[in-house]
Amino acid sequence: MFPLQSPKQNQILAALPAEDYARLLPYLESIFMSLGQVIYEPGASINHLYFPTTSIFAPVYGVENGTSVRLAIIGNEGLAGISALLGGGGMPGGVVVQSAGNAYRVKTNILKKEFDSRGKFQRLVLHYTQALITQTAQNAVCNRHHNIEQQLGRFLLMSLDRLSGNELQMTHEQIAIMLGVRRESVTQAALKLQTIGAIRYSRGHINVLDREELEDSVCECYAVVNNEYERLLPHRSLSDPAPATAKRCVSRELWTVN
Repeated sequence: MFPLQSPKQNQILAALPAEDYARLLPYLESIFMSLGQVIYEPGASINHLYFPTTSIFAPVYGVENGTSVRLAIIGNEGLAGISALLGGGGMPGGVVVQSAGNAYRVKTNILKKEFDSRGKFQRLVLHYTQALITQTAQNAVCNRHHNIEQQLGRFLLMSLDRLSGNELQMTHEQIAIMLGVRRESVTQAALKLQTIGAIRYSRGHINVLDREELEDSVCECYAVVNNEYERLLPHRSLSDPAPATAKRCVSRELWTVN
């Protein structure tokens, strides 16, 4: 068991050889990430990279009319700021905190040196980058071709897979941005999932009553992304999520909606 706060709650850091981990440990700074906090502004320089442990991040892409969409989430399986390691510097989109919690950050020059040494860290980052590209592409397909209930179910399952706790706090507006839909559509989708017995929605709280039912309600996109992460990355034993094929019934309070 890891202590309440440990860099090894992040799966990339946990997968490093002991020597590599010891070399980075003095530079890892524990930091609390607040809900909605902006980690990176579009086009800004990346001075630190972030390893989430109990928080979830989301890349944000906007257009001229002021609307934006979040096509992926980054949890304890990965890191934010990859473009700084790959030589791209800043990026056209930003990154915000989707679910509050803890993370560790490291100065970019420290991690760039580690990445350029072509050791285990570089391989982990490249594998994670491939998995993140798959998630982004598949989520875009899902948002275009599948109904909102399927999208919401996919988002709930992906969030559960990246959290060790039972509660997720976020607003209707943030979920709507994540899915690229209207806020009212999120409420309607939650009510439909409640009707089939997958969740219970009351006063801003959602409890998952039947994960099997929730898994049955989603499209194939969740399994496609989940399988790619399982293939490319270390096993996600730290948060002990149920895999896409697992059938179990749980009761969890997932979020508080303002």
